[in-house]
Amino acid sequence: MAVFGSTLFQLVGIFMLSPLLLLMLKQAGVSNTVAGLFAATTWLGIFIITPFASGLVRRLGRRRALWLASGLPLLTVCGFLFTRSLPVWFVLELLASMAGGLRWVLAESFIAEFAPAQQRGRLIGAYATLIGLTMVIGPALVAWLGVDSPHALLAVLAMLVLGLCWTFLIPRTPAAHDAASASVGLRGLWHAVVAHPVVMLAGFIGGFFEMGLGSVLPLYGLSLGLAAGAAALLLSVSGIGGTVFAIPAGMLADRLADPERGRHRLMLWLVGLLVLASATGFAVPAWPVLVWPIALVWGAAGGTLYTLTMLDIGSRERGITLVNSTSVLVLTYTLGALVASSSAGALLDWSPARMFPGALLAVALVGWVALWRTRLPKRDSPTIS
Repeated sequence: MAVFGSTLFQLVGIFMLSPLLLLMLKQAGVSNTVAGLFAATTWLGIFIITPFASGLVRRLGRRRALWLASGLPLLTVCGFLFTRSLPVWFVLELLASMAGGLRWVLAESFIAEFAPAQQRGRLIGAYATLIGLTMVIGPALVAWLGVDSPHALLAVLAMLVLGLCWTFLIPRTPAAHDAASASVGLRGLWHAVVAHPVVMLAGFIGGFFEMGLGSVLPLYGLSLGLAAGAAALLLSVSGIGGTVFAIPAGMLADRLADPERGRHRLMLWLVGLLVLASATGFAVPAWPVLVWPIALVWGAAGGTLYTLTMLDIGSRERGITLVNSTSVLVLTYTLGALVASSSAGALLDWSPARMFPGALLAVALVGWVALWRTRLPKRDSPTIS
């Protein structure tokens, strides 16, 4: 409960901070290029910190590493309050995003390791739902307070303080059993990739379709001739799909008679849905109404894929090894988001009717074929008990 509460307040604060700073920069007259680079700093911070997450856990322990991830954003917000220097803001945003990436890895590995085995899927699904809600609540609070409000950054600070207070309630945990033997850093990440290559591919596809496409869906809607308000709602539809289906998917995974093979089959079905939805994208110019269920499927299947990959890793591993695998999953998920968001705009400029759905179909097909070719040996059917 303490992990859930601390993550709720901290991520609401972080998802308030990012759009707030971006809008403040635009009000200050910076170019779109500079604003885009500032936004990309968030992902850069996550990429920088994840290789070192397992080493920090080995050195500090889980609780202290979580305290670090909760305390560092507080210092950065104080910096945003007292300076308007653009180079300093870039450095502070990098530090805040590194703390957010560390929290992401540690909280997920904590829940996956210490959740009861019979409820692991449900709790991981609940955590994924919580993350989705913070992505909605944070920007909504910014819109409610207003960018010009002198209290906006103070509200962010209050959320982060509440998150830190909840973090102190996290109970002590035993030292990781593999603290002395597990590899950390880049070697640990490589071992995780070798151990779960297909799972990491599923994480990439999940990030590509849920977070990456979600960020450009408004542009897709505008290219189809939708009004600006309707185009923006596509993002909400995708977000609803990624949020609502996480808990049911986790509960279903908890009830599989053959969990490992069942999870693999569920992943195969989900990527198959992405193939069908992307193929249907070729018909969207003729029937624009199809974009709504397609956006729902992209968000739902992408988000559920991430939930199942985290559950799969959490069911197999513990300790530092689990932190390594979670770090790689976060890296592959964010890499998928980066690839989708960075390429989708150009694809929409070139050919929204052909090249855009064609590229999405190619990504989904590659993922489906990879999952199909690595299907597990046949045992008892993964029926629901």
